[in-house]
Amino acid sequence: MSDINSGQNDKPVPRQTDRWLEPGPTNALVIYILYLAGLVIGISGLVGIVLAYVNRGKAGGFVESHYTFLIRTFWIGLLYALISAVLIFVVIGFLLMFAVAVWFIARCILGLQALQRGEPVKNPESWFLGL
Repeated sequence: MSDINSGQNDKPVPRQTDRWLEPGPTNALVIYILYLAGLVIGISGLVGIVLAYVNRGKAGGFVESHYTFLIRTFWIGLLYALISAVLIFVVIGFLLMFAVAVWFIARCILGLQALQRGEPVKNPESWFLGL
């Protein structure tokens, strides 16, 4: 027996990428989760920053503010962590490292909440919480 569709659709079907890789709210959600997981598994934060840079400027709408916020969260957090690491020799660095972790978690949670409401980050250029 011959296939009914034989000869008609011989072209391979283009592969659909997973939605979480495409620029948009789902991708931003994945990046926030990668950042939070990065507190335990360091490499996931690096994957998150790469995804943020790759997708920035492609999503449009309110999600663009989240990509800016995510990129700045990574770099500012890294700066604060490095300063804290240097100050560990003066003992105050331990307290500052804890404060950086709290700041990082709070920033990610506030960004996640805004994303889930479908709102932009009010001040994505902020050095504090973006409120």
